[in-house]
Amino acid sequence: MQLTGTPFLLLTIILVPVSILVALLFWGRVGGPKAVQAVTRLIMLLFCQATAVLMVFVLVNNANLIYGSWDDLLGTSNHVRAVPVPPSDATLGQGGTSGDAKPAKVLQQFKGVGDPVVPSDVQTTELKGRLSGVDGEVLVWLPPQYNDPAYKDKNFPVVELLPGFPGSSKTWFGTLRVSDQLKPLMQSGEVAPFILVSPRTQLMNDGSDTGCADVPGKVNADTWLSRDVPQMIMDNFRADPSSDRWAVAGYSAGAHCADRLALEHPNRYRAAISMSGYNDPTAEAKSLTAKDPHLAEISNPLYILTHAPQPPKVALFQSGAKGDGYESGQALAKAAKAPTTVTVTESTSGHDRDVWGPMVPVIFKWLTGIIPVQH
Repeated sequence: MQLTGTPFLLLTIILVPVSILVALLFWGRVGGPKAVQAVTRLIMLLFCQATAVLMVFVLVNNANLIYGSWDDLLGTSNHVRAVPVPPSDATLGQGGTSGDAKPAKVLQQFKGVGDPVVPSDVQTTELKGRLSGVDGEVLVWLPPQYNDPAYKDKNFPVVELLPGFPGSSKTWFGTLRVSDQLKPLMQSGEVAPFILVSPRTQLMNDGSDTGCADVPGKVNADTWLSRDVPQMIMDNFRADPSSDRWAVAGYSAGAHCADRLALEHPNRYRAAISMSGYNDPTAEAKSLTAKDPHLAEISNPLYILTHAPQPPKVALFQSGAKGDGYESGQALAKAAKAPTTVTVTESTSGHDRDVWGPMVPVIFKWLTGIIPVQH
């Protein structure tokens, strides 16, 4: 039984009145010494409380998709197969492997997600990262124009969607309803027909946040997100290979990642969207990058921006409330020099889906101005 979705939720709801009924029926029937009676009744009360807490947890988790599976919740899966030293761009061939020979395409099999919280038109595949040594699921949604015969020769722009921490690759589609909100806007032409890609970002089985960085000896999260996943998308879909047609978006810890990836790799991303993000990695106590002073410094988007050899051609959209991302966005805007652009907006307070969900049309209309529809 899946952690998310209706069946397990219904089971937890049923368990609450059942536990209360059992306690009422057997409370006066408990026999034995008084100490045994007291312990038995205490167990009954604890069971009632446990079922109530479980139901609330499942309700909250289903609403926010903090954990997408039992493995994520229990920390029983490890998505780091190996931690090789990623080759530099200078040593890579056209397709992302060393040498001059054209590498074989990363052809994948896709299927439905099979989770009622995610729309049925979202596809998923299990990807083994060639360069990163990371294995994980990647969710993909194709815009309504993709299968239109009129667009059969068109390549489409791409947006990678990153959740917070902890967070599931399903969250953007299930909780923020990104595809449901954008589909009519794409059909009307208000938003460009982006391919939406949501890769796994929760990679460590010890409960650590990768900070979307390559951490030597630990994980190549940056390489997974900025090289393995994009290469797979270009090999399997009519995705535009130009960096001018790629963007990355995130909320909370995913917002930090979005800014970091775009500023670190302006040769791969044209824009980044940050909702309630932060610059300093130490804002997330469980971040691997926060544990190393040097890594924390060089993983800070503000540091990356101010220490770039030349201002990167990247457009940043920063949204946050005061004390929750707004000041970080202002710091980036103050440090930016052309051709870097930074748009900062103050959002309503709250660090949850009620803030980020309604922002989806806003951020994608802005992004369409940066990566416009190609006719």
